[in-house]
Amino acid sequence: MSGPPAAAKQFNKVAVHLAGRRLLPLWAVLRHTGRRSGRPYETPVAVMHTDTTFLIALPWGRGTDWARNVRHAGGCTIRWKGREFVCTEPTFVGKDVALAATTGLVRRGIERQDLPHGFLQLTRTPAPRRPVMQSGW
Repeated sequence: MSGPPAAAKQFNKVAVHLAGRRLLPLWAVLRHTGRRSGRPYETPVAVMHTDTTFLIALPWGRGTDWARNVRHAGGCTIRWKGREFVCTEPTFVGKDVALAATTGLVRRGIERQDLPHGFLQLTRTPAPRRPVMQSGW
């Protein structure tokens, strides 16, 4: 594992504010907890989706801190297209699973990429919406 380039941390500081919005459907914000520190973290990630899962490519391997944190915790939350999702059952899968889940330009992009570390697949469900406080008026 070579790890992300040094510029990735600077990119992430900006990207975390843009990711997860409706206008950028490829990008999401993955929220996870440090497995040793217990600190909350936010990591921008590119996601592919099916009706029930998210797939996240692992270009820097399965040993990145965010991937290890998600696996250790058994899940995370993801903000995607302006909505929150509870994600569970983190599983490493191969390129074949991602290809089967995608079509069009995304599929062609995956076919052309060398992704020896595969993908992290997460089962997703919409997070419960917070109740709106009703005033007594």
